[in-house]
Amino acid sequence: MSAISVGQAVVLGVVEGVTEFLPVSSTGHLKIAEGLMDIPVDDKSVVGFSAVIQVGAIAAVLVYFLKDIKRIVSAWFRGLTKPEERYHHDYKFAWWVIAATIPIVVVGLAAKPLIEGPLASLWVVAGSLIVGSGVMWAADQMGRHKRGEDDTSFKDAMLVGCSQILALLFPGFSRSGATMSTALVLDLDRVAATRLSFFLGIPALTGAGIYELKDALGAGVGAAPLAVGTIVSFVVAYASIAWLLKFVAKHSFNAFVIYRIVIGVALLGLLSTGTLSS
Repeated sequence: MSAISVGQAVVLGVVEGVTEFLPVSSTGHLKIAEGLMDIPVDDKSVVGFSAVIQVGAIAAVLVYFLKDIKRIVSAWFRGLTKPEERYHHDYKFAWWVIAATIPIVVVGLAAKPLIEGPLASLWVVAGSLIVGSGVMWAADQMGRHKRGEDDTSFKDAMLVGCSQILALLFPGFSRSGATMSTALVLDLDRVAATRLSFFLGIPALTGAGIYELKDALGAGVGAAPLAVGTIVSFVVAYASIAWLLKFVAKHSFNAFVIYRIVIGVALLGLLSTGTLSS
């Protein structure tokens, strides 16, 4: 019997699609949803399922930003054979994304037992949601929001890319929250910070989904729940991306900060009273 039913996969697909790119922690929300549905959050197949349905959300990014991605990839290939093209920002940006992905891959492989074990606890999720909220609020206040996407540098990409490790080790911190906060501290404006977060997430999350596929299929999750969860995640994530880019163009991140604190405190309450198992 599959560890996750098709109905549960639909719910988790919606949760993943809504929260993957909002700075509220998709991993944290998935673990909360799994806990409420009595799905063991630290089960190997469940961890694998969560990683695989992220591919649906990443596919939404690929489709939404297809024009930008084609431009960047084309510039990268031209630069490989034509030295004069290597001064183009898109060519350099492609290399920056590759380089900025290496740290999270190394840490992800090295810390896999911790990530799937002790750090998968809902207590960690609750604490990370609250602490991450403070980081996000401070970053939004500190940032001068004066630099656009064309002003990004190798240093920006590496620092923002490395910040993904926080979300990897502490589910609930939020990959989007960590990357956007770092970008804001570096004085990027909110739209540039959000778009940089999207682009840097593509290789890391896609790689994680492919790597975990064998565990998800081989340890108790059937093909049907995986397919359904991934498709639902794609559809919902596409709408979420479009909404977020419009929202950050005119608003601060305060709404997300408040929401994270409320969810984090509520989760602590549920865990403390035994209503929800960690």
